Amino acid sequence: MHNHHMKSAKAMTIRLSEEQAEELETVANVENRPVSEIIRAAIAEHVERVSRTPDFQSSLRERISKAERLLKD
Repeated sequence: MHNHHMKSAKAMTIRLSEEQAEELETVANVENRPVSEIIRAAIAEHVERVSRTPDFQSSLRERISKAERLLKD
């Protein structure tokens, strides 16, 4: 897993169910890690996993192609 050192960070707000918040806080407490670190690690793992799938790659190529058609020389 990557431990990204944040040179500049973007603050974001997320909404969790009470159950999700409790589970997240429990994991953070048991692992003795900040909640924000648990969230960043989960996001990094998800992005890594999803970005490797053929469907994602195909959709990404399609979006890039559409964006390139908008570029003016």
